[in-house]
Amino acid sequence: MSNLQLRTISAIVLAAAVLLLTWLGGLPFRMLTAAIALAIFYEWSRMSRPNSETGWAGGNLNMLPEVFILMFAGALVAGIPALALIILAAVFTFILWGLGKLRRAGAWEAAGFGYSALSGLSLALLRGDDASGLVAILFLFAVVWATDIFAYFVGRKVGGPKLAPAISPGKTRSGAVGGAVGGVVAGLLLANFAGTGNLFLLAVIGLLLSVISQAGDLFESWVKRRHGYKDSGSLIPGHGGVMDRVDGLVAAAFALYVIGWMSGSADHPAQGLFPA
Repeated sequence: MSNLQLRTISAIVLAAAVLLLTWLGGLPFRMLTAAIALAIFYEWSRMSRPNSETGWAGGNLNMLPEVFILMFAGALVAGIPALALIILAAVFTFILWGLGKLRRAGAWEAAGFGYSALSGLSLALLRGDDASGLVAILFLFAVVWATDIFAYFVGRKVGGPKLAPAISPGKTRSGAVGGAVGGVVAGLLLANFAGTGNLFLLAVIGLLLSVISQAGDLFESWVKRRHGYKDSGSLIPGHGGVMDRVDGLVAAAFALYVIGWMSGSADHPAQGLFPA
């Protein structure tokens, strides 16, 4: 089986499972987002920590990030209000940053926690429990997944100058443009099918999400290259780790959450953009 075939089968199975949990919403989807946050933190820590400071084996202080991320995941699953989640994430991140400064260990642990927490929080709060949240998440999926697909195939077909050769040698500028166009079109098709108005505004948002998604992909590539890793993990056949699969998604999810918060509320960000 070729790598492309393996990637395709894995992507179909993964997408089916994610779409089912997205459709259910509520507790099942919050459990999914908590699992994503935990997986991201595990893979980030595995890449960034020295071998002598690995989690539970590294002493009481080194156990603290694991305790914090488990507590945050529990709060996410429990469905506590948005502002409480944000404050909890900010406090835990600040504590880990302070401990990193005291131990002269740098800010990687705090950055990994903040990245993981915001990833889970953004996805969970975007979906919520209502119809607006379902449309918002499906719009996000349509833009990000189409961006990935079109960037891959347009880049391979057209080629041309590299987008960021020092970070990710395989990505091309033509692929970035193709991905952005594909992402906007897919997002508009989804919005039109869902009967959502403001298509011009959603086209602008779709373009922004596509660009941020690709930037998130490059950011994760930089983190891996910075620590000498090709993949963040090996959980997903053909794709590597969870971070390898959701890097663009979580970046775009945070952007859409902020946009939704500005037009709606922290607890119901989708209602301002996708009124039921």
